[in-house]
Amino acid sequence: MKMEKNKSEKEKFFWADKIAEEIIKGRKGKKIYTCASGIGVSGTLHIGNFRDAITTDLVVRALKNKGKKARFIYSLDNFDRFRKVPANILEKRRKEFENYIGMPVSEIPNPFGKGKYTEYFENIFIEELKKVNVKPKFISQSFMYKKCKYAKLIKTALEKRKEIMNVLNSYRKEPLGNEWYPLSVYCEKCKKDFTKILSIKNYEIEYECTCGHKSKFDFRKKGIVKLKWRVDWPMRWFYEKVDFEPGGADIGAAGGSMMTSDKIVKEIFHYESPFHTYYEFVSPKGVGGKISSSKGNALTISDVLEIYEPEIVRYLFVGTRPNKGFEISFDNDVIKIYEDFDELERKYYLKEVNPQEKRIYELSMIKVRKKKPERVSFRHLITLVQTGKTNKLGKDAKKRIQNVRKWLDKYASDDFKFEIQEKVNEDVSLSDKQKMALRELRKILEIKDFKEEELLNEFYNICNAVGIKGDEFFTAAYNVILNKNRGPRLATLILTVGREKIIKLLKQI
Repeated sequence: MKMEKNKSEKEKFFWADKIAEEIIKGRKGKKIYTCASGIGVSGTLHIGNFRDAITTDLVVRALKNKGKKARFIYSLDNFDRFRKVPANILEKRRKEFENYIGMPVSEIPNPFGKGKYTEYFENIFIEELKKVNVKPKFISQSFMYKKCKYAKLIKTALEKRKEIMNVLNSYRKEPLGNEWYPLSVYCEKCKKDFTKILSIKNYEIEYECTCGHKSKFDFRKKGIVKLKWRVDWPMRWFYEKVDFEPGGADIGAAGGSMMTSDKIVKEIFHYESPFHTYYEFVSPKGVGGKISSSKGNALTISDVLEIYEPEIVRYLFVGTRPNKGFEISFDNDVIKIYEDFDELERKYYLKEVNPQEKRIYELSMIKVRKKKPERVSFRHLITLVQTGKTNKLGKDAKKRIQNVRKWLDKYASDDFKFEIQEKVNEDVSLSDKQKMALRELRKILEIKDFKEEELLNEFYNICNAVGIKGDEFFTAAYNVILNKNRGPRLATLILTVGREKIIKLLKQI
């Protein structure tokens, strides 16, 4: 009895709800909770970046479900330096883009058209997030730094430079030297950070650059400084009053940027560090090298949305705890994932779900409907699409059809691809018993319309009557209808294609 109670208690808690409870308990009395995510915009934003965003999105939803006010901010770290030319830059432009190394990424031109480098990648990612119903408030760090929004906190970091160095040095093999500063200066002439700080007095910085330029400026008035990552991150936690931010497992390791940031925000900015959860990485399964190399071989939300409906993209992440890595399947497992989702949906509307399953379904949906959506299974659509029988399907099925077509075109194995033959291929070789069995099948189909299970029973009656093994019969039928040794469920195939067309083929035996 006690075990049953414990099981029941466990089912009440979804992982995001647990995190929300911890935040509420640890940050008592707050009127609004701030949850944050962010990404350095150095190139194509991939599915791992999405895991960061959706983890935060789900915690925000959990807080709101508990009656709390919560906001989701997403930092676009587009004032970082351009470190290297990514793989998706055309070869003929690589030398040009090597000249931009050291500049803020927000200042670099778009390699694929008009506008700026970061705007191109940011806009794609923002639109992708909208499709899966993740809509944070985006904060451009280029804007914030250029408008000198952090000037007072930058001054604090400079004044407490030694204390910051002590925190960082406690995790370094080689300690930072006395010439180290917690910020970089972008040269006013060449716009690069190949600069050396000569002196700092109050808000005034004097610097010189390897390009030969030398100058003084007030960083309350000129936004050309950038705090270094391990100082920038905790500074923004304080500025935005962040209560929760997830991070990849790598940055959560001992001495990683999360640990040092937690110490810096407490010791330098006197703010309690946010709650964290650490997530493992996501990788593709079954892509066979087909993800475009023009994207630097990064798996994007758009790549996933080609195959999965937005609700199922969410479902993959909602149903997997952040600290558990997983593969997003593009192979035959796609069918099983769709079946699992459809079964969860069926149980939800029949009120057969446990509390945790209920949360997973509701958080997966873009919008929970009053009535169950009219789905057609992915597996059945594979047959309908390839037999041209999709015209009479409803709105929900037609959306899914686009995913089926893409999957068949890009990732499906040959076992799932077929084409209905107009005539029996002359290379098809059948035994006498196989021919006899197919002739019996023709006679049966000429009698009446069958339901699927009735037709399946007739197959086995034919095999018993002719004295042929089931696999020999099915192979013969597939050879004639598809010119293949196997295919989708035969009864389904025949009823989908239509008796008349199958009878026409069988008459050629």
